[in-house]
Amino acid sequence: MSGITLLIEDPKWRSHRGLTARLTKAAQAARRSARLKGDFTVLLANDKKLRALNYGFRGKDKPTNVLSFPGNNGYAGDIAIAYGIASKEAKAAAKSLADHATHLVVHGVLHLAGYDHERPKDASVMEPLEVKVLKRLGVADPYAARA
Repeated sequence: MSGITLLIEDPKWRSHRGLTARLTKAAQAARRSARLKGDFTVLLANDKKLRALNYGFRGKDKPTNVLSFPGNNGYAGDIAIAYGIASKEAKAAAKSLADHATHLVVHGVLHLAGYDHERPKDASVMEPLEVKVLKRLGVADPYAARA
């Protein structure tokens, strides 16, 4: 048992063959790399759900691609990903949804492990770790295009 629960709230996530297995594998890889202890949940939701969570927890009344909620008492936390936003971002970046969603899962797991990217110094630690995990999963560097 991996200690990773994948909850599919928006059925659109199921329309991509093999995606849930791939996202579980990505969560496991990120967990190992970050040495994250404790169980966690990945919620595959819709934009409406992420908008509500973003407003409720961050005061931002708009949907977002991924949110991470660190846990306590041995529970690592929760990650939520919005299908519509993720799909639009993937299309805009000429990437597959599977690759982009894999990146979002890895990103979310690293947040649960305490990594951040708000300050350049923090991003210089988190982003290379993301790239390393993604490379092992066969996903191109998501930050290469902005360099």
